[in-house]
Amino acid sequence: MDSDISIRHKVDLERMLLDGSTEPTRLALSLLEDITNGFSDDQEIGSGGFAVVYKGMVGKGMVAVKKLSKTFGVHENKFYKEVECLMKVKHKNIVRFLGYCSDTQGRAANCEGKFVMAELRNWLLCFEYVVNGSLDKYVSGNDRNVYSYIYFLSKCDYSPRVQRKAIHLFEMRNFKVPLNYF
Repeated sequence: MDSDISIRHKVDLERMLLDGSTEPTRLALSLLEDITNGFSDDQEIGSGGFAVVYKGMVGKGMVAVKKLSKTFGVHENKFYKEVECLMKVKHKNIVRFLGYCSDTQGRAANCEGKFVMAELRNWLLCFEYVVNGSLDKYVSGNDRNVYSYIYFLSKCDYSPRVQRKAIHLFEMRNFKVPLNYF
């Protein structure tokens, strides 16, 4: 019975990948575990301060699954607010948000001789997989990548303000970008 449900969830997620008009939805933890081979190290494609990102296989398509690794001390409302914002954002230049998973399970544990019930939180976000990787790869690292990315920005169909600032940075060549520049 569980395998039938898992197959149906995979089919639904694959359909979402193919149909850009579908809305993001709640995803089962078991589905995300399945498509990432149990969050295998082999499937890891990136990590940061609060999350690890895994590649997931869905039929012939791929997704990126962001698993928050430090949920202790993070209030649920913060996670839900992020999900709410991601569900509203739809733009051709932003990776498509497919869904989320908020799963909390109780685990029995012995803590200093006392029996306690600990909560194990799993907060995950699922996005369309982008082959070229993260933007930070292009705006940090060696100078050639930075300059080629800024040149690319100056030629793209962005707002004139972004284009002007990109051209200015490209012409400067020796710069430190202020965080609020764009």
